[in-house]
Amino acid sequence: MLISLHHHTPLNFIVSPLSQASFLYPSKSMISYLLISILALFSSYHVIAIDYIVGDEDGWATGVNYLLWSEKYNFTVGDSLVFNYVKGQHDVRRVTEDTYRSCDARSGVFDVYSSGRDRVNLTAEMSYWFICDVKGHCLGGMKFGISVGAARAEGGSGNSSNTNGAGLSPPPPPPPLPQGNGGAGDGTAWRRWLVSALTFWVIQLLR
Repeated sequence: MLISLHHHTPLNFIVSPLSQASFLYPSKSMISYLLISILALFSSYHVIAIDYIVGDEDGWATGVNYLLWSEKYNFTVGDSLVFNYVKGQHDVRRVTEDTYRSCDARSGVFDVYSSGRDRVNLTAEMSYWFICDVKGHCLGGMKFGISVGAARAEGGSGNSSNTNGAGLSPPPPPPPLPQGNGGAGDGTAWRRWLVSALTFWVIQLLR
C-alpha cells in the first residue's frame, strides 16, 4: 500500500502582512472594544460583603468597650455581624433604641440569638441596636449601636466635577489594602480604582 505523506504548514504561520499589521498595530476601535470589555467584566463582579466579628478577638463578653469597637468600622448593607461567645453565658438581642438605652428587654425586642456563634445580616440602611439580656450584662456595657449605610458602589466614586472629559486628571493612587477583622475583605475600593484607571486610559487612547 502506498501512503502519501503531506507536510501541513501550521495555520498560525499563514498570516497576511495586512493581518500582521492589524495585530501589531490595533486600531483605536479595537483597543476601546478590548478595554470596554475588561471594564464590563470587572463591573459585573458582585461586591464581597464583610463579616465583622463583634469585639474582634475579645468576642461578645463583659469588660469590652463596644462603643470604641463599633466606631472603628463603616458598616454597609450586605455586611454581617458575628457574635462569638460561650453558649449559655450570654445572648444577643436586637432591640429598639429605647430598649438599648434602658436595658429593659421586656419590650422592644426584634430578634433573639443564643447559639454562641450568631450571625446577623445587615440588610437595610438603618440603625441597629444590640444588647446582652443576661442579668447585669447590658448595664455593665454589653451593648452597642451601629448605623448601616448604603451598599458599596459598583462603579466610580460619583463625585467627579468633570462632565465632558476635557482635561481629565489621571486616576489617584490605588487605595491601601483593606484591614478587616477576620472577614472576607473588601475589594470594592480596589475595583473602583481599577475601573477609574482603565476609563482614563481608554479616553487617552481615543483622543
